Amino acid sequence: MNEKWTHIPIMAPQIADLLLTNPQGVYVDGTLGLGGHTKFFLSRLGPQARILGFDKDEEALQMAVERVADARLLPFCESYTLAPQELHRLGLSGADGALFDLGLSSYQLDNPARGFSILHDGPLDMRFDRKNPLSADVIVNTWPLAELERILKDYGEERNYTKIALAIMQARRQEPIHTTGRLAQIVQDVYGGKRGKTHPATQTFQALRIACNQELETVQTALNGLADLIKPGGRAALLTFHSLEDRLVKNHLKELSKSGAWRLVNKHALAAPYEEVRQNRRARSAKLRVIERITL
Repeated sequence: MNEKWTHIPIMAPQIADLLLTNPQGVYVDGTLGLGGHTKFFLSRLGPQARILGFDKDEEALQMAVERVADARLLPFCESYTLAPQELHRLGLSGADGALFDLGLSSYQLDNPARGFSILHDGPLDMRFDRKNPLSADVIVNTWPLAELERILKDYGEERNYTKIALAIMQARRQEPIHTTGRLAQIVQDVYGGKRGKTHPATQTFQALRIACNQELETVQTALNGLADLIKPGGRAALLTFHSLEDRLVKNHLKELSKSGAWRLVNKHALAAPYEEVRQNRRARSAKLRVIERITL
């Protein structure tokens, strides 16, 4: 099963250059995914270094451990918001660096059974954590019109949020919507068919994914906890893939830098190099922001 999924860690060399300041240090990989970034980082780190890897997705975590195959990786099947507590539990004063890759892993996107894909029909799931009772199916089939409109507008930045919400309500009255294919078709019909390279349901799928995984709340919690996670001299790198997350990260890091206890390592977001985007289209929307803690 493992060999089926390929995973190309986005901007790994650039992140490593900016983040790995101590070759024997302690690092956190906030979203382990299939272990691509961690594997690359470990190739640059010394024998005493450790990486605490977090992922709520049990299947992805297991694959990451197998792929990395390195005792310096300490895996945790839980949210990266718990990283400060785990460091404390291990008797560590803080991390020398932490990466928060806020994108989806290839495994989640390309596996139709996980329900993230618009292009391949599968169950309408979209949960990172399979134990989470709130799936996209639950949202689509049970949430009231006003709530559907709210998430489509706020999380999907979808201009046709009312039309799509009404179309979902009408369709589910006839028959519950249980598959990604049916939902994609409902949204496509609102738009009157496909136009351009981007599927018309892209923003709807984004909205549902953010809502059922409480992504923005999780990112905000992690940002609020950076002072409990990073020790003085340490750095945090955040890799975002859509404007909602990037706005949240950008504004928070700017406020931290104003406090005088932190400094922005790069004042403007860094993008993936052209050659990387050419080889991996998923890198095209990536934005990297790095901040360093100066004082307690």
